[in-house]
Order: sequence, then structure tokens, then C-alpha cells
Amino acid sequence: MTTRSIDKERVRFYGWAWLAFSALWVVYSVITDRPNSGVRTLNYLWAGIYVLALNIVLFEWVLPLVRRKRASFLSNILLGIVLFWAVLMLGSFGLYLWRFIGIRLHIYTSLRDFKSITAGVGYHFPYTVSSFFFFGIVRHAYAYTRLKHMTQQLRIEKQEAELNYLRSQTNPHFLFNTLNNIYSLARDKSDRAPESILRLSKMLRFMLYEAGGDYIAVGQELRIIDDYIALEQLRYDESLRINLTTDIEDPKQALPPLLLIPLVENAFKHGVSETRGNAFVDIHLSIRNSRLRFLVRNSAESPEADGRQPKENIGLSNLRRQLALLYRESDLHVAQADSVFTTTLTINLASHV
Repeated sequence: MTTRSIDKERVRFYGWAWLAFSALWVVYSVITDRPNSGVRTLNYLWAGIYVLALNIVLFEWVLPLVRRKRASFLSNILLGIVLFWAVLMLGSFGLYLWRFIGIRLHIYTSLRDFKSITAGVGYHFPYTVSSFFFFGIVRHAYAYTRLKHMTQQLRIEKQEAELNYLRSQTNPHFLFNTLNNIYSLARDKSDRAPESILRLSKMLRFMLYEAGGDYIAVGQELRIIDDYIALEQLRYDESLRINLTTDIEDPKQALPPLLLIPLVENAFKHGVSETRGNAFVDIHLSIRNSRLRFLVRNSAESPEADGRQPKENIGLSNLRRQLALLYRESDLHVAQADSVFTTTLTINLASHV
């Protein structure tokens, strides 16, 4: 046996809609008949209970029944007319009967005598119709707002999933390149291999225990960059010139973890490692008034003779997509002239999505 779960949000909606509808009629009674406003308030609350049940029947049973697909569209129209007319009659005659029950229970106070049932039904007819319009408009606004919220939530979840996927690509790619560096040292039986493994261990510890959240301090990002530069320096002799400068207003400024490392990695893997002589890497990071500027210049082979721009690797491509998901105002500019490759990253950190 299957049981249908109760939509608590929908129940809450009808409760608030009923209170709002009753409040409107209470205000109307105060304006039009102040001496009897207290009695009329109780009458409207009693009538509102029946109207609430009637609107639930209309919007939760009748309308879904009419909207079902059938062999003929005309049958839907005819069924809708019949059912809506039945609800109107149920509202008018039923509300008059509900009034009579309230009088017998001493809950409803009769302030008007009707010469006939038809007169009583006609008196309550506008109240019933107005409730249909009110609940219909409010329900439509509620459904639109809820749908908009769900759409926005799905968009956020999709962006988070894509961002996590990009990060899951970047981290193994970063580790793969680092392991290649250690492999080259081990193959040459270099005395620097143990130190490189130790530094890699430190970087892995950072990635596992500190880079798992949405943000880290920019000071932490700089430490991982320092460790990576030190690890790369183990592969080269003193002919490699590395210059790292910073101008940071607040070292605790929040930044997505490992956002800057792809540019540094790119400078070594696709720049310095392919340079025959005069190898260098210049890095400058400045953060002022929530404006980040990260400039990386490195030696590189001269561009191709046909003038085509170098193809971006997976690190830069993933970084561009991450920036698009994380910030409304950001720019990643790549340029190569002569034997110098330059990447410039600018971000308005206050424009985080």
C-alpha cells in the first residue's frame, strides 16, 4: 500500500493565503460597518474555512483533472465547464448551508435575513467568486516564485558541479607534472630527489586538508606557490632567474584555493622547460581595494613564423571557465612577443557570484 506524502510547503501556502483573504474581508467590514466589525470578523473567519476547502478542491483536484490529456481537446473543455460550474454551485449553495450550520452552532451571527434560499445564495455568490480570483492569483504568483527559486537552485548546483569537476581536473594535472619533475631527478640519481619528495608531501598535505573549502587566505595561496617554485628550482641550476614580488593589502583576503597556481605551473612547464637559454620567471601579485592583479612573465621560444597564437593548455582553459563561474568581473589575458610569454589575470574579488 502506497501513501501520498504531504507537501508541507503547499499546506503552508494555503494557510497563509487563507489568512490574507480573511484579513481583506475583515478590513472591508471595519470600513463599511465599524459597529459590527467584531461580529463580522468571526463570520468571515467561519466562512473562510469553507472557502479554503473549496479552493483546495478547485486548484488541487478539479484543475489537474481537467488538464489531463484526453483523446479529444473538446472533452477537456466540456469537462472543465461542467466541473467549474459544479464548484460554483458548491461554493454558493454550500456556503449558505455552512452559514446555517454556523448559526446553529452559535459560531456565526446572522446580521441579515433572507426571504429565500435563492436570495441567500446570491448574496454569498460574490464572496465565493472573489475567493477564486484571489486564490488563483496568489497561487500563480507562488508557483512562479517557487519555480524561479528551483531554477536558480538547479543553476547553482550545476555550476558547483562543473566547478568541482574543473578542480578535479586541475589538481591531478598539477600533480602529474610535479611527479614528472621528481621522476627526472630520480632518473638522474640527483641528491635533490629526497628534498623534492618532501616538498611534494607538504603540497599534498595542503591540498588535502586546507584546500578543500570554498576559500582560503591569499597568504596560504602564496605559500603553496612558494613551495612549488622551490620544487621547480631543484631541477635547474643557478642560470634560472625567478623573481616573486607582492603588494597585498590584506594577507587574509579570501580567494578560491589553487586559483593562481595554474599560471605559475604554465610558466615552468610550457615556458622555462622549453627555453634553451636565459630562462626566467617574473611573478607579481597585487591586491588593493578587492582588485587582484596577477602578472606572470616567463621566457619562451619565439612564436611560430605564421603568427598564430600558441594553443592554450588544459590548465589555462580550466582557469578561464572557473573564473566565469566564480566572478562577474575577471579577465585572463595571454600574450607572446619575441621570447617572452605573459599572462595577466585581473579579478574584482567583490564580484564573486
